[in-house]
Amino acid sequence: MKKVTNVFWIALVLIALTVGYGALAPEHFAEVTGNMESFLTTSFGWYYLLIVSVMVLFCLYFLVSPMGQIRLGKDTDKPEYSFATWIAMLFSAGMGIGLVFWGAAEPLSHFAIDPATAEPGSQEAFRESMRFTFFHWGIHAWAIYAVVALSLAYFQFRKGEPGLISSTLRPLFGDRMKGPWGVLVDVIAVFATAVGVATTLGFGAIQINGGLAYLFDGIPGDSLITQIIIIAVVTVLFMISSWSGLSKGIKYLSNTNMVLAVTLLILVIVLGPTLLIFNMFTDSLGSYFQNLINMSFRAAPINGENRSWIDGWTIFYWAWWISWSPFVGIFIARVSKGRTIREFLFGVLLIPTFISFIWFAAFGTTAIDVQSSGVDLTGLLTEETLFAVFNELPLGMLLSIVAVLLISTFFITSADSATFVLGMQASNGSLDPANAVKLTWGIAQSTIAVILLFAGGLGSLQTALIIAAFPFSFIMLLMMASFYKSLNLEYKAIKRKR
Repeated sequence: MKKVTNVFWIALVLIALTVGYGALAPEHFAEVTGNMESFLTTSFGWYYLLIVSVMVLFCLYFLVSPMGQIRLGKDTDKPEYSFATWIAMLFSAGMGIGLVFWGAAEPLSHFAIDPATAEPGSQEAFRESMRFTFFHWGIHAWAIYAVVALSLAYFQFRKGEPGLISSTLRPLFGDRMKGPWGVLVDVIAVFATAVGVATTLGFGAIQINGGLAYLFDGIPGDSLITQIIIIAVVTVLFMISSWSGLSKGIKYLSNTNMVLAVTLLILVIVLGPTLLIFNMFTDSLGSYFQNLINMSFRAAPINGENRSWIDGWTIFYWAWWISWSPFVGIFIARVSKGRTIREFLFGVLLIPTFISFIWFAAFGTTAIDVQSSGVDLTGLLTEETLFAVFNELPLGMLLSIVAVLLISTFFITSADSATFVLGMQASNGSLDPANAVKLTWGIAQSTIAVILLFAGGLGSLQTALIIAAFPFSFIMLLMMASFYKSLNLEYKAIKRKR
């Protein structure tokens, strides 16, 4: 613990105050954070739409630019992990558990409950549901992660800077980033990471509880005791994994995740409406690219109903991905040493996007097909939707068991990755943070989740995280400017030598 910096203590106090507020006065906390979130999404929705589109263009530029040949590390560095393991690791940390949680529920909601523009249950709502789900989980989401990860990996492995968010801003602000301003930037990153993973632990426990209740009659569907037991078991497992180090625990877990995910995906495609899934995937892919520019800048300024939908879905997602970007970005950067910028962007931007599209086409189409067959899924809780869909398919019990295992391994991997990232940020960017620091953060995350499950403040903490995304978005803009400035100077120097 002697190696920890001020960032560790300041962030810990800030998190304790926030969680204490949420636990002791959950209703007032919910009201305050809800009002702040509503103000930001309503007043700055245009800003979120613009900056996320800028991030996409920024990543696409470097994907095709001659500067893309520069390596994230020294010219002689080679990648630490195989390409398949690397993809598995960044995908597991990035949004693995979210795909399981929302795989059936989001397309179903866009189709039958709350379509963007079409009539609920119509054919147009079906097409629209898949297009907007692709949009929310596609290139835009991964561009947000890529901006943070690319900048961190470049400055850490190419320039020899500490693996801190503040270090990426030194080309713009110099040594001022070593003082209070740098601490502030890193505290925001640690706060977002710890709170984001704590909420995921809580919601993950709720979904595992829902799955177990579907599988076993004796387990209640919404039991606080069951959820606390789940968090306790998961905490022990991810701390064991964290103790074993990055190259063992997270690596093996990530590969297990991908095997389970591919198995579940193939089973759903085979046992579900196979032809309809492939047709919807193909049609939705074309519709996504055809409408990409329109969806990216769609603000509905004179249609209050449509604007409300955009605030509740698109703007929420953009803020949510931004709030998660310090954690996911730092982790992706850490496992990407030795890859070229072009290879990095191809792997981070395009491959996970394609996998997500296939996933939602399979699970979303199957859920909508079940709904259209006369089984009403719209009254279920989000965490129950997936298991209700499986209940209507052959081998439903097997699918549910695989899904619970997958949620659990994604769950453990996210928490494990987060303790590593938090340990790095609290230890001046150390590539091998002390186990005591990781253990402290692991216990802290689980404690936050349990306290807020007990107090009913988990949703409010999620809202607080969305609010924290707003100031971090300005940091991301500065990171892009700093990265371009430094990389452009280096590229010009390389050209002069030639």
